[in-house]
Amino acid sequence: MSRHYINTTINGDDIEFACHSGQTLLDVLRNELHLTGTKNGCGSGDCGACTVILNGRPVNACLVLGAELEGAEIETIEGMAKEQKLHPLQQKFLDHAALQCGVCTPGFLNMAKAFLEKNPDPTEREVRFALAGNLCRCTGYDKIVRAVMDAAEEMRSS
Repeated sequence: MSRHYINTTINGDDIEFACHSGQTLLDVLRNELHLTGTKNGCGSGDCGACTVILNGRPVNACLVLGAELEGAEIETIEGMAKEQKLHPLQQKFLDHAALQCGVCTPGFLNMAKAFLEKNPDPTEREVRFALAGNLCRCTGYDKIVRAVMDAAEEMRSS
């Protein structure tokens, strides 16, 4: 199996890593770079637990090959908080108790962040539609939707 040497940017830092042809971005993040915030929920792109932001778009890290990432810009949950201050989405997830076991939370947060960057004033229906590819087995979705709506309002105000 051939090894690929990739230069990319992850959470604003220039990173170089080596990976095998079949390794996914999820594998690279967790096993090579030890960024374990991105979770493996299903491994088939069905649950959204591994959602990261790749070149400004949310993607399932389990479906992207590490060898395809040369020059890419990747944002993971580890890069969401800035200077020890939670991102408004993270704070609102806490305020609304929109998490329980935490497996789906990083994926929801990354999906919501990418969505709100494109649509800062969404309706509840638009939020529900945007998050439809992310699954939660613990909380249900109302608290998550309320947290995203509240974060959107705060982000617009600041």
